[in-house]
Amino acid sequence: MPEPRATTAVVGLGSPLMGDDGVGLEALARLRAHCGDDPTLAWVDGGTGGLALLHAIEGARRVLFLDAIDAGCPPGTVIELEGDALPRRLGPKLSPHEVDLAEVLALAALRGTPPACAAAVGVQPARIALGTTLSPPVAAALDALVERACARLRGWGHGVPGGAGSAVD
Repeated sequence: MPEPRATTAVVGLGSPLMGDDGVGLEALARLRAHCGDDPTLAWVDGGTGGLALLHAIEGARRVLFLDAIDAGCPPGTVIELEGDALPRRLGPKLSPHEVDLAEVLALAALRGTPPACAAAVGVQPARIALGTTLSPPVAAALDALVERACARLRGWGHGVPGGAGSAVD
């Protein structure tokens, strides 16, 4: 019997050197520890990967992004975006290192290889500045972010354990 192929990519985004911007990577580590070795999930440390994310996005049927999301909400607010609410745009750049998630999604669409389903779960940051710790409101929201990501994965048919407080042991 063939091994099941990963159908969903879970992509943690951000820089752990920029305070709350590192929340996506912290959430990725917690979620991966919680979910175990589900072969239908591909875990991607997207960091600040830019164009390198295109391969992970194009190879998956579904993509779940974990990130700091600035939506103008109070710091620590958990935010979910999906489908057309995820930004997709192309714009002029001075360097290929300036490619962001919106441009990667736009490139996948132009190439005819976007994921069938894409969503993001994140937290409104309090501060994006040099530092390796999360601000108190973002750190306090991390469990809720991971539980919302678990709920999304369960909704997509993955056998992710659930229950209040179970996302972080």
